[in-house]
Amino acid sequence: MIAVNPSASLRAGLRVRPAVLADQQQIADLTFFESHVHRHLDWRAPIEWLGHPPYWILEERGRITAALACPPDPDSIAWIRLFAFASHLSGPEAWLPLWTAARHELAERGNAIVAAISVQRWFDPILTESGFKLSQHIVLLEWIDHPAKQVATSQSITIRAMKPEDLPRVVNTDAAAFAPLWRNSLSALSKAYSQAVYASVAENASGVIGYQISTGNSIGAHLARLAVRPEAQGQNVGAALVGDLICQMQARGIVRISVNTQADNAASLALYHKLGFHRTGEQYPVYTYRVE
Repeated sequence: MIAVNPSASLRAGLRVRPAVLADQQQIADLTFFESHVHRHLDWRAPIEWLGHPPYWILEERGRITAALACPPDPDSIAWIRLFAFASHLSGPEAWLPLWTAARHELAERGNAIVAAISVQRWFDPILTESGFKLSQHIVLLEWIDHPAKQVATSQSITIRAMKPEDLPRVVNTDAAAFAPLWRNSLSALSKAYSQAVYASVAENASGVIGYQISTGNSIGAHLARLAVRPEAQGQNVGAALVGDLICQMQARGIVRISVNTQADNAASLALYHKLGFHRTGEQYPVYTYRVE
C-alpha cells in the first residue's frame, strides 16, 4: 500500500476522501451550478462513474466543493471523466489534493495512462503544471445538407443496421483499429449503442469488419465512432458506412452531421473531406500523463 495523505497540505476545514454513492446529489449540484466543470466527451454522465475508482472529492465542512474522477476503462487507460470545483476555490487548490490521491491510487494498480481532452482553456495550465504532456489535438468537422456521394465497395461487403449481438465483434474491431488510448470497452460501446440514433456495421464472409455509431443532438447528428479492421482498410468500407449514415439521416430530415478526429490522422481527414465534411476551425488539445 502506498502511503499518501492528500489532506496534509490543505487549509483548515478541507479534507479529501473517496466519493461514495451517497454523494450523488451534491456532485450533481456541483457539476450543474459551478462554472469550472470539465466533463469527458463520454456516453456516461459523471455521476454514473460513482463506484468506479479513482473518484475523489474535496469536502469543506460537510459540503462537497470539488470532485475528480478518472477510472480506467478499458484497463490502463484512465480518462479524466470529471474535474469540477466551487468558485471560491482556485483551480490548483482544488486539483492538487485530488490529483495526488487519484495518482497514488492508480499507481497502486499498476501502470496507467491518464488522459484529458481540454475543452476549456482554464484546465490547460492545471494539467501542464502537473506534468501532463500535450500529445495531439482533436478537430471538429461538419457535413451540412448536400447529396451523399456514391461509394463503390466490393460486392462481398454489405452495410446493415447494428444488432446487440454484434457488440462483441464490434469491440474486437475497435481494438484492432485504434491505438490503446482511443479504444473503447464493451461496456462503453454498449452504452453508446443504447444511445444511438443510428448504428451500423459492414460485414463480409468473415463477419463484422467495420462499424459506426452516431448519436443525436439539438442540431442534427454526431458520428461518435467509426472503425474499420486493418485488413479491410483501403476498400472504401469507412466511406460506405459514412455514406449510408448520410442517406439514413437525410431520410429522417437531419441535415447536419458532426464528427471529431485527431488532427494528425491524415487518412481520417481525407475520408471525411471526400464525403463533404469541412473543418469548423474548432480544435481541442489532448494531454496525457503516464503513471508508473
